[in-house]
Amino acid sequence: MNRVAAIDCGTNSIRLLIADSNGTYSGSPLRDVVREMRVVRLGQGVDATGELAPEALERTFAATADYAELIRHHGARGIRFVATSASRDARNRDVFVGGIRGLLGVEPEVISGDEEASLSFAGASSVLPSRGKDPVLVVDLGGGSTEFVLGDSDGVIAAKSVDIGCVRLTERHLRSDPPTPEQIAAAEADVDAAMDLVARTVPLDRATAVVGVAGTVTTITAHALGLDEYDPALIHGASLDLETISDAATSLLEMSREERARLPYMHPGRVDVIGAGALVWRRILQRLAELGEGSITAATSSEHDILDGIALSILSMPSTR
Repeated sequence: MNRVAAIDCGTNSIRLLIADSNGTYSGSPLRDVVREMRVVRLGQGVDATGELAPEALERTFAATADYAELIRHHGARGIRFVATSASRDARNRDVFVGGIRGLLGVEPEVISGDEEASLSFAGASSVLPSRGKDPVLVVDLGGGSTEFVLGDSDGVIAAKSVDIGCVRLTERHLRSDPPTPEQIAAAEADVDAAMDLVARTVPLDRATAVVGVAGTVTTITAHALGLDEYDPALIHGASLDLETISDAATSLLEMSREERARLPYMHPGRVDVIGAGALVWRRILQRLAELGEGSITAATSSEHDILDGIALSILSMPSTR
C-alpha cells in the first residue's frame, strides 16, 4: 500500500489530500485518509499589484505548517505541493517557494496552466464513468484562473488555462454589494474574451458532456439542490440542466454578501467571491450551449479534481512505486 500527500495551493484556498492506493476503492484508485481545505486567499491583490501580499503569505504558511504536521502524523511516503494561478503571476514568488520548502522539505511546483488542466482532468475522470471515445470537457473554475480540458478514454485532447476566476473578477469588477449591471457586463466581457481564446486551442464543439470541478461549481450545485448543509455525497455526480444551473448562479450573483453568508452550505471564505464565480460558470455554460447544435444541455459536478490528480501523479514517481 502506498500512502501519498497532495497539496493544491490555489488563488483562494489551499487543500490537502492524504490518500492510500492499493487497488480500486469504490470506483476510485484512491482511498481518502485526510481531505482538508482552508481558505487563505493567497491571490489577494495579485491581479492589481503583481505580488503576493505579506498577510496572504502568512495565512498560507500557517496552513502549510498544519498540513506538514498531519503528513508526518499519517506517515505519507510521497509529497507533492502544486501551486497554481496566484503564484504563477507573482513577482515575489521566490518568497513563497522558500517558505513552503522550509515547512515541508519539498520544492513547491509552480505549474503551468496546461499542466494544471491535465491534472484536473485526471482527477475528475478517475471517479466518473468513462464515456469511451466521446470527448468530455472538464472545467476547473478557480480563484485566479479557469482550466478547460477536453479529453476521452485515451487522455487529454486539448487544454487551455485562462485568467478568469472568482477572486480575480471580484477584485477587478464586482466591487459593489450586490454588483451593478455595469460591473456584471464588464465581468462577462472578460469571460467572453477568455472563451474566445480557449476556442482557438480547444475544439469546444466536440464536447459531448461537461464536468465542472472545484468549490465554485460545487457550491452553485448545492444552491441549485437547495441543500440543508454542504454534502459532498449529494453534490458529486449531480447532473443538472443548464437552466437550473443558470437560475442558481443568477440567484447567488444577485444576493448581497449578508444573504450569501446565511446559506447553510456556504463556506465563509467563499461569501465575497461566489458571485463572480457564479457569473463565470453561468457564462461559460451559455457559450457552450451555443456550440455543437445544442448538444450540451446539462453539466455534472465533481468533488474530485486537481487535488486527486496530484495524488495520482505521485504514484507514478519512482520513489512511490
